[in-house]
Amino acid sequence: MGLVIFGLGGLGYWGFQAAGLEGFSAGIAAQAVLVAVVLIWTGSYLFRVVTGNMTYMEQRRRYRSAYDAATDEELQKRFDALSPEEQEKLLRDLGQLQDSSES
Repeated sequence: MGLVIFGLGGLGYWGFQAAGLEGFSAGIAAQAVLVAVVLIWTGSYLFRVVTGNMTYMEQRRRYRSAYDAATDEELQKRFDALSPEEQEKLLRDLGQLQDSSES
């Protein structure tokens, strides 16, 4: 990555020389542009870190929501395959259903 930035600095220097700037002026202009690019790039990275919009985090969110949906569907299919008595017993064991004798 460092070589790419170094190469861009050289291209910028020659570009500014071709545009009419001489010697140190072309070098300073190329350096200023590179510093601005690096600062903007770093700032955008930090912004993505703070807001949580990094590639890995987005990928993990998408995976988790797909996993949860698939798991929910599978659990619902298994629950629906149970007999009504088994469904009632399971719900009672999980605390989702009150015993009618307790009321």
